[in-house]
Amino acid sequence: MISKTQKRLCLTAVSALSLGLLVQNIDLTNNSKISTPVAKAQDSGLEASLSGAGASFPAPLYQRWFSEFNKLNPDVEISYQSVGSGAGVEQYLQGTVDFGATDKPLSAEERATFEATYGQAPIQVPMTAGSVVFAYNLPGIDNLELPRDTYCSIVNGEISNWSDPAIAEANPTASLPDIPISWIHRSDGSGTTFLFTNHIATACPTWQGGADKTVEWPTGIGAKGNEGIAAQVAQTEGGIGYVEYAYAKENGISAAAIENQSGNIVAPSPETASLVFDGEEIPEDFALTVPDPANPEAYPIAGLTWLLLYPEYDDSTKAQALQSVVDWALNSGDEYAEQLGYIPLPQDVEARVVQTVQQDVVANN
Repeated sequence: MISKTQKRLCLTAVSALSLGLLVQNIDLTNNSKISTPVAKAQDSGLEASLSGAGASFPAPLYQRWFSEFNKLNPDVEISYQSVGSGAGVEQYLQGTVDFGATDKPLSAEERATFEATYGQAPIQVPMTAGSVVFAYNLPGIDNLELPRDTYCSIVNGEISNWSDPAIAEANPTASLPDIPISWIHRSDGSGTTFLFTNHIATACPTWQGGADKTVEWPTGIGAKGNEGIAAQVAQTEGGIGYVEYAYAKENGISAAAIENQSGNIVAPSPETASLVFDGEEIPEDFALTVPDPANPEAYPIAGLTWLLLYPEYDDSTKAQALQSVVDWALNSGDEYAEQLGYIPLPQDVEARVVQTVQQDVVANN
């Protein structure tokens, strides 16, 4: 079960360590590690097969982590299906996977469903963070800038052509084509959609769709998964849609610089996205969201992504393997997060996650 301690840790470039006894500068891209003893598959000779499903947002990183972990631990096999947060949470609640993954914290209703089914609270721990970008396909235009009222109007369907004066005014040196804007959004239940619409609902006064894993879009066409939106944008001249930064980066798709709350136009990068969390506190259940950050240097759309674990496993090797892979990913896997464009968690938060999994994930046999 999740610890009932009242510790609240700060996810920030200047943050208190675990017990609040020491304050130091934390480099989000080069954290030294706090070692927390856990069962390690490479030390114990574990044999386990784990299956997980959920968010496409962290899928490139999870698949890389699990592949690298398997190289060190050939008898621990981990499969992960990138089916979207909606389907991942559903499978987790139904108990058809060993772990789920979501980019939206569990709702009160989902937590109640879990507790009614399993008699204990769910375990929800962050593993990394990332940004959501406006990926677009305009040949010859590599540095598109979108002020806040402009990207709000695109999402709302109020701006429908790339030659619109509002876009032209923001990009005076660009040769914008006179072609329709093809807005591409998710068709499946998606944590990326939640992160995106959580920002849009705060930043765009005329947005009526709310903030959730599925919303009613006033315009556009749907595609499944971050993979589907990236592919659709790449295939559609004039296309624009929202994807996790790594998908745009890995597929060579341009991503727009957008206006933040302070009025600054900021290009997406792991560095500018990490500033979203500056000064924010992670609550006991780790369910932090920041819909519109105040930091004037921050790229404004970023969020955490969570692993969903069970308090008890019938197979002790699965519990131990999950403890081991979480420990390895957070203490040895940051280099892969950085390579792919994700944002490693600060060291104090990583230590807290490892400790939570070590203490709360157990075998019931």
